[in-house]
Amino acid sequence: MSLDEAFMQQALALAREAAGLGEVPVGAVAVHDGKVIGTGFNRREIDRNPLAHAEIFAMDAAAKALNAWRLSGVTLYVTLEPCAMCAGALVQSRVTRLVFGTPDPKAGAVGSLYNLAEEPRHNHRLQVTSGIMADESRQVLKDFFERLRAKKRDK
Repeated sequence: MSLDEAFMQQALALAREAAGLGEVPVGAVAVHDGKVIGTGFNRREIDRNPLAHAEIFAMDAAAKALNAWRLSGVTLYVTLEPCAMCAGALVQSRVTRLVFGTPDPKAGAVGSLYNLAEEPRHNHRLQVTSGIMADESRQVLKDFFERLRAKKRDK
C-alpha cells in the first residue's frame, strides 16, 4: 500500500464516521512531513453550518498545528473532489498538494466543473492527484444515498 493509499484509508474511515452520523460521507486528512496534523468530516447537518465541510475542518486543524495560515508543505487527502468553496480555501491557504478519491460531477471544482486548483490567474496552484481509492470513495457515497432513499421510501 502506498502512502497516498494509507492516508486515504484514514479519510475513508472519517467519511464512514460522518455517514454514521447522517452526514454526507466525506472525510479529509491533512498531512505535513509524513504526519497527520488535521482531520475532518462533513458536519453541516450536525452544526447547522453551510461551511462545515471536511476539508475546512482538516485545514483549520492543520493551521492550528503549524501555527500558520500558510499550509505550505501540507497534502490534503479527501474522499470526494472539493467543491468551489473548499478548492478556493485550498488555494488561499497555499496547500501544496491535494489527493482526492472520486470526482464530483455535480459540484467538483478541481477538474469536474471548474479547476480552481490549477487556475493560471491565481497566485498559487497546487499539485493534484485524483483517483486514489476512487472505487471505495464512490461506494461509501453510493451506499449512503441508497440508505437515505430507502428511508424516504419506507416512510
